[in-house]
Amino acid sequence: MLASVLLVGGIFIYFWLFADLPSIDRLQAGLALPSTRIFDRNGLLLYEILPPEGGRNTALELNEIPQHCVNAVIATEDANFYSHPGVDVVGIARAVWINLRGGEVIAGGSTITQQVARNLLFDPEQRAERSLRRKLRESILAIQLGAAYSKDDVLALYLNQSYFGNLAYGIEGASRAYFGKSARELSLAECALLIGLIQAPAIYDPLTNPETAQDRRDTVLDLMVQNSYISEQGVQEAKNDELQFAATPFPIKAPHFVMAVWTQLQRNYPEQLYSGGLDVITTVDLNWQTKAEEIARAQLLYLNNPVTPGKVPANANNAALVAIDPFTGQVLTMLGSPDYFDESIDGAVNAALALRQPGSALKPFTYAAAMNPTLPEPWTAASLILDVETPFITRKLESYTPANFGLVEHGPVLAREALASSFNIPAVVALEYVGIPALVGLLKNAGVETLAENTTVDLSITLGGGEVRLLDLTQAYSIFSNGGYRVQPTFILKVTEHTGNVLYEWKPPELNTRVIDERVAYIITDILSDNQARVPAFGPHSALNIGRPAAAKTGTTTDFRDNWVVGYTPNLVVGVWVGNADNTPMVNVTGVSGAAPIWNAFLRAVLLGQPELQFHEPSGIVRHEVCAASGLLPTPNCPLLRTEVFIEGTVPTEPDNFYQTFIIDRETGFLADDFTPPEHRVSQVYLVLPQEARDWALRNGVRQPPVNAAVLLPDADAGLRLLEPDPYTVFELSPITPLETQRLRLTAAAPPNTRTVTFIMDGILLGTVDTAPWEFWWPLELGQHELIANALLSDGTQQTSTPIPFTVTNYAPPESRDGTTQP
Repeated sequence: MLASVLLVGGIFIYFWLFADLPSIDRLQAGLALPSTRIFDRNGLLLYEILPPEGGRNTALELNEIPQHCVNAVIATEDANFYSHPGVDVVGIARAVWINLRGGEVIAGGSTITQQVARNLLFDPEQRAERSLRRKLRESILAIQLGAAYSKDDVLALYLNQSYFGNLAYGIEGASRAYFGKSARELSLAECALLIGLIQAPAIYDPLTNPETAQDRRDTVLDLMVQNSYISEQGVQEAKNDELQFAATPFPIKAPHFVMAVWTQLQRNYPEQLYSGGLDVITTVDLNWQTKAEEIARAQLLYLNNPVTPGKVPANANNAALVAIDPFTGQVLTMLGSPDYFDESIDGAVNAALALRQPGSALKPFTYAAAMNPTLPEPWTAASLILDVETPFITRKLESYTPANFGLVEHGPVLAREALASSFNIPAVVALEYVGIPALVGLLKNAGVETLAENTTVDLSITLGGGEVRLLDLTQAYSIFSNGGYRVQPTFILKVTEHTGNVLYEWKPPELNTRVIDERVAYIITDILSDNQARVPAFGPHSALNIGRPAAAKTGTTTDFRDNWVVGYTPNLVVGVWVGNADNTPMVNVTGVSGAAPIWNAFLRAVLLGQPELQFHEPSGIVRHEVCAASGLLPTPNCPLLRTEVFIEGTVPTEPDNFYQTFIIDRETGFLADDFTPPEHRVSQVYLVLPQEARDWALRNGVRQPPVNAAVLLPDADAGLRLLEPDPYTVFELSPITPLETQRLRLTAAAPPNTRTVTFIMDGILLGTVDTAPWEFWWPLELGQHELIANALLSDGTQQTSTPIPFTVTNYAPPESRDGTTQP
């Protein structure tokens, strides 16, 4: 009986493991790459995968491969490679244990020999199988390979057949794809980076995920130290080695786009890709792609070779461009750099997929969030914002005072001009109004998810204090062009096997994921396409005008490392980035001078001959006149009116209160009183601004109402509040200035019926002021302080301000400064 059981069991195990087990004689057949062709949307060939003998993926003898690369792959993939028969028993035991517990073989013990067997002898479906049976069959083949081939032969097979990403097979192909040279010339750091790619080429791709790739490289180097292949000193030198990425030229069009398509094909069709090859029709238009390359190169040449006397070269060496259909998500152009094969600019790095700071290009989303009609008090295009120095409190309880480009303030502005002219302070005011979660959530829903993953974002996010990808940001802008719907970027239209079997064919998506109200999308578009509204920042003839309806927004980082333009017509969204792949700063290059000319020329070129389209106005939009200064309803005193667009139900209901009439004694210039003769009384209109704008008004020559005039303050309902000092600010006592001269101005904004304002520091009364402006000068004292103000009103009631904390310290040397300021 036992013998029968053993016999049956033996037969079962034999057929379970050995039936249809591939022969190792098929090893060479597994090395052949099937032909896959990638075409543009019009059938023009972009790239055809070359077989190994085609030159780019040439196999090398093991003695031609640098020893650093050999050591790196052994340390990383199979530390006991030269001491086992092809199978790591410990690894197999771990796989058995996981299987017995009912789980998948998630990680476990695949030696280099086993990987060669799996990759060259199994078909794609078998390779994808995660089971004990596949693991054991793989081990049997590995033992057979170990007996038939020398260790060096197996290692050479592994290094020559592994896929390294970016269409590179084998160490030679990888070296030429990433570093533009033969593998024979690779350094230690370069070997470590390439070997680190083998396990997950898409995740560790240094051309799209440089930080992740560097971390993986460092892991490989650490493993080499652990296995005594290099010293601690050697690993530190390798980690400090700045890698320069390039690619050896080979026949390919739209290379960065092709790489993105190839990554998607590997993910979706691995079996067909490696068993027979595919024909792939993509979304890109090669003519548009070529035009984008030409325009980008011409603009960079112009920036770096100025013709204007005295203007210095811009040090702008790279550019990227993405064009998307806002209704389908089809990516019509993806330019990752102007020259994929130019090592001097790290041309192989795909800047369209790299994380960069967007500058002001996120502001439209901030205003869109503020205009959400479901809010209790949604903003409108006519909402008043004070573009004056304004302190904000960050999540870290630190004072944050943003400044406009050029340090210019514009006083009271309406949301239309603030967004169109890209004023910084109003954008932070808008973000504080809606809150950071609302903006991050809107961006995530629109397609920019990297900011949601960043837990450190603060109010500066609306000015570009985060990192985004050009592809994602261009996709996100589609919501303004298509009426508020999210679209998914699409690279592929059709995938066909060589037999003619169609694996995939694109179908128009249903726009059913609404991100913002279509009326908000229209108002943002109306603002971004309003040339008059952006005149204060860009002038009347900027590169944002393309001769047809188009909306656009620039972005520039404060240190000129990145500049952007993302804009759109009713049927096309185009995003452009200009900068340097190595993150070195440019010289005074802004979004309107760097990226905008590329955006302008590209749109004019690709839309030439197409009909001029107008942006669709949805129902629920109304127009109404407002006073241009306050955004409120016009009064006879208001000298300048503007017709503004509103969502129905959000038209202001209050009359303008900025322009107020006072009776003046024309002989004295003071307020007329009971003793002023009638013939001396004249009526004069004054511009009365909120108290926060008083200093700005004085600096800019705004005529102030007469002393003791009964002013109706526009901010009368705001109550008592401290204007200075800024909360959580740290002031330093200077060691070279007399202590008694180092004073701090304390100011408050008070209701119009205020009699006195008392300033109280740390519970001690400092002094009382009985006339506006409500200010008091306080000698600085070391320590942490808390200031409050108390107002006595004419009806006998009192108001108390919110406390303002701040700190006074002794002077700190420059090397120990941490963002503090001096009064």
